[in-house]
Amino acid sequence: MNRKAAALISGGLDSMLATRLVQQQGIQVEGINFFTGFCVEGHTHAIRRHGRERHKRNNALWVAEQLGIKLHIVDVIDEYKRVVLNPKHGYGANLNPCLDCKIFMVGKALEWIEANGFDFIITGEVIGQRPMSQRKGTMPIIAQESGAEDRLLRPLCALNLAETLPEREGWVDRAQLKDFTGRSRKPQMALAREFGLEEYAQPSGGCCFLTDESYSVKLRDLWDNRGRREYELDDIMLLKVGRHIRPEQSFKLIIAREQGENNFLHGYRQQYQSIWTSSHPGPLALIEGEPLDEQQLQLAGAITARFSKGRDADEVGLVYSNRDRGQHSIRVKPLSADQIEPDWVLA
Repeated sequence: MNRKAAALISGGLDSMLATRLVQQQGIQVEGINFFTGFCVEGHTHAIRRHGRERHKRNNALWVAEQLGIKLHIVDVIDEYKRVVLNPKHGYGANLNPCLDCKIFMVGKALEWIEANGFDFIITGEVIGQRPMSQRKGTMPIIAQESGAEDRLLRPLCALNLAETLPEREGWVDRAQLKDFTGRSRKPQMALAREFGLEEYAQPSGGCCFLTDESYSVKLRDLWDNRGRREYELDDIMLLKVGRHIRPEQSFKLIIAREQGENNFLHGYRQQYQSIWTSSHPGPLALIEGEPLDEQQLQLAGAITARFSKGRDADEVGLVYSNRDRGQHSIRVKPLSADQIEPDWVLA
């Protein structure tokens, strides 16, 4: 009987190698990539002019193409919220619920293989590689709490773990699997060369926004100032773009840093208050919060003007737009750099 495996494909080197190790034993493999909203590869540099020379690709799709396998992209944005908002095992260094995330992913993969007639699951995990989710003590937790148990195979570190069902049943030859440990990527890179894989995503790169300190600061701020822990996909995207400045608890500015971000933020002008310079070239800024009073509007304008070509002018003209109140013009004196309080700047 031909056995079939589903590989969790992140787009990184580890999942690529784990899949190839099993493929070469004659197992039919298909990939699964779960879209949570927090891993949008190429999003920022596709918007901004900076880094335009870099490849703008979905690495999971690219890996599947290199491996010659079918990739199933599964939208789990709504289900994943419970993982981000209330992780049973807590957060890592930032707002990354890595252990709960892995349990969730493997659990969803288990549902998928049972619905599609596949036999086991492959991941690219390596013992000791990540401090929260990839430790000797957490490997069994992932297998148990996901429900996958011994149908979860980690080809890159299998020789350091108990035999799984695919190994015991002889579906895969355990002797052809690996015993990688630790954070060094040299063994993976050597194996890639052995397989003739010359191009791959930067080892240990990762694409999850939640592991980023700056992004986590902005997400915490969003929750604190809304008074509730929630988010939508638009929130996820906007937290990744622009300068985020909160001069008062009641409102925050998202200020474009260059033309590409200006264009991106322009698409949200119907959903938010906005302000932009009219007398000098400058950025568009979205305003999140209640409609501004006159004093707040002057402050928002002075901050926005600071990042325009009129930063050294005595006065800058701006246009303030509110969906309910229409547009009107204001004139302000730009703030100087030392007038922008450090604790206003989120990122």
